[in-house]
Amino acid sequence: MQEFLTVHFWIAVGQIILIDVLLGGDNAVVIAMACRQLPAHQRFKGILLGTAGAIVLRVILIAFALTLLQVPYLKLIGGGLLLWIGVKLLIPQEEGHSTMETSDRLWSAVKR
Repeated sequence: MQEFLTVHFWIAVGQIILIDVLLGGDNAVVIAMACRQLPAHQRFKGILLGTAGAIVLRVILIAFALTLLQVPYLKLIGGGLLLWIGVKLLIPQEEGHSTMETSDRLWSAVKR
């Protein structure tokens, strides 16, 4: 219980919150893009549902990731996979994903 009263603990908590806010910015952009063609009265609902879904998914996936980190050698395998993904990203590719589908219906926008 003493560790909750230290400055080091609260600095670490602040860093985690700052990183989460910075990394969560892309969620806001994707949600806004998915809801941009909704009628005005459904746009706010779509943004709220998308944000709530992102938060719930993040909590579930963090709990799942924490349990997976207990598996022996999984960090080593994950590091190898990240290295492989990094190498693939450095190799130029000709195909791209520059288009994003939008919808004018609430549930279709939330699903995207």
